[in-house]
Amino acid sequence: MDHFNSIIGKSPVFESVLRSAKMVAATDVTVLIKGDTGTGKEVLATAIQKESARKNKPFVTLNCAALPEGIVESELFGHRKGAFTGASANKQGIFQAAHEGTLFLDEINSLPIAIQAKLLRFLETGECLSVGDTKPYRVDVRVIAATNTDLNKQIAEKTFRQDLYFRLNVVPLELPNLNERTEDIEHLINHFVTQFSAEHSIQAPVFSRQTIKKLRSYEWPGNIRELRNMCERLSILLAGKTVEPENLPHEFSSCIS
Repeated sequence: MDHFNSIIGKSPVFESVLRSAKMVAATDVTVLIKGDTGTGKEVLATAIQKESARKNKPFVTLNCAALPEGIVESELFGHRKGAFTGASANKQGIFQAAHEGTLFLDEINSLPIAIQAKLLRFLETGECLSVGDTKPYRVDVRVIAATNTDLNKQIAEKTFRQDLYFRLNVVPLELPNLNERTEDIEHLINHFVTQFSAEHSIQAPVFSRQTIKKLRSYEWPGNIRELRNMCERLSILLAGKTVEPENLPHEFSSCIS
């Protein structure tokens, strides 16, 4: 099974990204996926992992923005018993859990600057250092990172290391916003309503041509995630019916149709 075929999209700008991702998947190179929130960065990272030589090895994901700054280092690299208050036992880090597999670091832009140096050390040497330890350990982990911000701006603001950016940005993959690939909207809608029809045991709604036209003129600030949520809502509220422009949520009222 080609996992890239399960990613919906036929627009030229999106297919260009997929072609690059397929080539990257066949290698072990570090990847940086760029794109706004909701564009499908984790979906693309998962496809790269599943089409790689590491597909049968661990695939570990970490949202760097979801962890308090004080525990990021311990979560990533582990800690030794007694390294800090509350460290009552040795703890394995995420890098150890991902050994021989792939680690997906989402929102890498949120990684504290102090931890960025340790990540850079791993990328350059393959070595990690647990909190409270003096002897580094080696792991074999492929890193796929993702960002929803302009890292060059953060570099200028001294909140992201330029040397780490260069090390992560070996092969950049930039996902377009949904309003840049509007020809994919109908395909995505058909995919989602079919999915929700099966999931909720209901008859899928049908979107009229006028409704599709209106949706293609919308800006989609939440990108594919916003489209998916809308499709689930309408699949439930209008099961088996035709979705007309007047049935769309109020945020679509200003769209040109």
